[in-house]
Amino acid sequence: MNVKKVALAYSGGLDTSIIIPWLKETYHCEVVAVAVDVGQKDDGEAVIAKALKSGAVEAYYLDVTDDFVKDYVFPMIKANAVYEGKYLLGTSIARPIIAKKVVEVAKKTGCDALAHGCTGKGNDQVRFELTFQAFAPEMPVIAPWRIWEIKSRDQAIDYAAKRGIPVPVTKEKNYSMDRNLWHISYEGGILEDPANEPAADMFLTTIDPLKAPDVPEYVTIHFEKGIPTAVNNEKLAPVALLEKLNQVAGKHGVGRVDIVENRLVGMKSRGVYETPGGTLLMEAHKELEYLVLDKETFRFKEQVAAKYAELVYYGLWWSPLRTALDAFVDATSVNSTGWVKLKLYKGSTTVVGRYAEKSLYSEELATFGEDAVYSQKDSEGFIKLFGLQTKIAAKIEGLNL
Repeated sequence: MNVKKVALAYSGGLDTSIIIPWLKETYHCEVVAVAVDVGQKDDGEAVIAKALKSGAVEAYYLDVTDDFVKDYVFPMIKANAVYEGKYLLGTSIARPIIAKKVVEVAKKTGCDALAHGCTGKGNDQVRFELTFQAFAPEMPVIAPWRIWEIKSRDQAIDYAAKRGIPVPVTKEKNYSMDRNLWHISYEGGILEDPANEPAADMFLTTIDPLKAPDVPEYVTIHFEKGIPTAVNNEKLAPVALLEKLNQVAGKHGVGRVDIVENRLVGMKSRGVYETPGGTLLMEAHKELEYLVLDKETFRFKEQVAAKYAELVYYGLWWSPLRTALDAFVDATSVNSTGWVKLKLYKGSTTVVGRYAEKSLYSEELATFGEDAVYSQKDSEGFIKLFGLQTKIAAKIEGLNL
């Protein structure tokens, strides 16, 4: 491949730190490092300095945290998107905006190729490259992990050491970590054996539930048309709201998930995730929909939620189907205005109250006390009609006790 200037999705971690010199040595090209802040809040100046010292001809640090929360995380909350019932898609949802920004810088700086540090076994290679295809289909993509001679993280650490490049991992703690405002993920190292318990000192945003306060804390989250807008009656901007919930949930050890998930490429992998504020938001939003959605819409939206999560996980954020599903999600969120009260205690979160301006719940209908709006005698005919198919089948089959 003949390339002159490559835009690299850069984080300053182990993989991308050694990719800069590898690209220069392999392709004799210039490298533009593009670091995108989605809430990990690195020292931007230090990231740029490290990239330049590693051999990049240009380096950028772009803070897109606000757009990340408003345009990517919040739509995912409205959709109730959770992959395989447990994973809140923290890494997955960040890739579309990161990759898009890499393309923008590539075009601005005259690059003729794109590169990323994803392995050939993971999902991220797909997520990055599908976004690259959406916005720069003419540019070839270089994925070093698929073609270089380095075969393990330990070898990558040795490669960095020989070139004097500092990296944030060691051979003793060589698990992979990805962080943004929504979550932190941990993979590799001792976690590759699903029988191993995660190290207690690994977690960064949630306290050990055993060491959490002995007194529960109540948190009320307010929504307007499915979008979280306030915490405990305090209106907050999107980033500030998520930061607030991360702090509150983390203090009580809420938001840890340990899952063996099915990767897109076909294998199973073990991941450990911290999503403190996100856990509260997903729980509260889903609870609000129990109040405002009719039965058939609610059940169909559960199917949509599963598909939406799959699209995010697979890297299909820019697909026509995701856009179409957003239209459905927006339509079902019109009445999702209200609040949900959660009780946080030693790693658990429990819904203890909820209210919606246009709730379909009627205490007058649901009461076990006396009422004047529901004729209980009507249920007799309903049961006969509803059970007709069972009655006929039993007669044909000759069911007897």
